[in-house]
Amino acid sequence: MFTLKTVEEPIVIREGDSFKLVLSKYGAIALDKQENLYEYIGDVEGDLDLDNGILSFGDIQFPVQVLGFFNDDLKQWSWAWDSEDIFGADLIKVAAEMKQAGIDAGIPEFSSPIIQADFNACHTLSMATVGILDLGAYYAINEDGLDIFVAIDSDEIPENNSVVKFKDTFYTFQKNFKVYSRIAFDAYTRLKGYKIKHHDDFDVAYLGESRIIVGFTQRGNVRTIQMLLEEE
Repeated sequence: MFTLKTVEEPIVIREGDSFKLVLSKYGAIALDKQENLYEYIGDVEGDLDLDNGILSFGDIQFPVQVLGFFNDDLKQWSWAWDSEDIFGADLIKVAAEMKQAGIDAGIPEFSSPIIQADFNACHTLSMATVGILDLGAYYAINEDGLDIFVAIDSDEIPENNSVVKFKDTFYTFQKNFKVYSRIAFDAYTRLKGYKIKHHDDFDVAYLGESRIIVGFTQRGNVRTIQMLLEEE
């Protein structure tokens, strides 16, 4: 097994960052958290108690914050910070943090109350939020015809930090989302607390004595992924 390393440089949002760049920085760590959640809850469907701000999976309960909701008929995402009259001030604190982040960095996806979007875009907004604010995970649940997205405000979800999971999570993320793959690998590695070394056309993540080696094209897309486990 291996031990986590200290993050040497912070991953931050900079003024002028595009949403694509922000998702590249924070999306893989959020996907990692999502996979931890689903390993933990299995096939159990969530039950949302908005009055008390609790999301339940059978006997498992988490405190949550409301991020926003999706109206499929209108194809619109609405941030919860614009609906304090519906959710109350206590349940929109995380959403309000994202509004301020959007204002500070000039990212309209975070600071616009309503966004024309499809269902997949709502997932990317939620992923970015979870990664940026280091929340437990997020979950979408249909209530009264709306898909409500909530952030799990808890660190009680068990973590799977295997080398195989790290490799598979990065592969899945860069394959299924429109991101800058090389930036995503660097950020995911460092947010997990691992060391990374950059070379001309490949980067190496050091997970204890194991290695993940990712080769990149000149455009920064993934060309190859290799895994060297500790026992090898």
